[in-house]
Amino acid sequence: MGSLNPRVVLVSRETEYAALLAKHGTRGQAEFFLSSRGQKMAELDEREALQSRALAAAKEIVPADWSFVHVLRQDLNRFLFRPEDIVVPVGQDGLVANIAKYLDGQPVIGVSPDPASSENVLIRHGVDRLPKLLKAAANADIDIQARAMVEANAGDGLTLLALNEIFIGHRSHQSARYVVQVDGSEEFQSSSGMIIATGTGLTGWAKSIMTATHRTFEIAPEERRAAFFAREPWPSRTSGCDIAAGEIAEQRQLSVLSRMNEGGVIFADGIEQDFLPFDWGTQAQIALAERRLSLVV
Repeated sequence: MGSLNPRVVLVSRETEYAALLAKHGTRGQAEFFLSSRGQKMAELDEREALQSRALAAAKEIVPADWSFVHVLRQDLNRFLFRPEDIVVPVGQDGLVANIAKYLDGQPVIGVSPDPASSENVLIRHGVDRLPKLLKAAANADIDIQARAMVEANAGDGLTLLALNEIFIGHRSHQSARYVVQVDGSEEFQSSSGMIIATGTGLTGWAKSIMTATHRTFEIAPEERRAAFFAREPWPSRTSGCDIAAGEIAEQRQLSVLSRMNEGGVIFADGIEQDFLPFDWGTQAQIALAERRLSLVV
């Protein structure tokens, strides 16, 4: 980690309880809102308590001569990570994907507030393991899984990285119209958009697509391969569905040319607010990224 003492960056997202309180103003009003719909606050209280305890414990564990900072997910695009940082997301698997595109080799130790209910895909550790893991990460004596990422390049320096998947389509429920090119083949499509997923992403959104279409890909998280899917491509006199799914491997790319007058977007890992515009004439190149996520396993 270099000569500087590490900085621990704790990352969390707003809890459901905090979001409900912000919307309704007081706990009483929030409880009334839920009760009028036959719901109770107890479940939200439990998750809020688990998250608060995990964050408090993580802060206490950081060695006294180290520094730490706590960042909320919505502030990640304004936060500057340092090379010596050790990143500790506290929450669910999706939080790691939200962080990945802002990092460049910093080790990521995912901590679950409730290990019993965690999927253990990206968030793998209870807070009790954090002291040992932090020291090992600081000494570069730790098992790292270098997870592959994908990158979309829309020209003019506009790029977007993703750990799970990149979505290309229309920002609403309208059909997305585009020309897809891969391996010398080209096709005009009208669909619900395209998904380009890494091995990590094949356990998420892409898994539901594979289940529905029976097009299955086996890609390990570290492999520099990705799968792409056209979501519900519509066969017509002008649009096709022959290039409905396939793979992108090392030194290969997928090209998508927009044929949408407005509303076309490219976003990564489910964060729709952070998007690249993809209107008529924009051509996006999607390939394996040079950067990887350093996940502590």
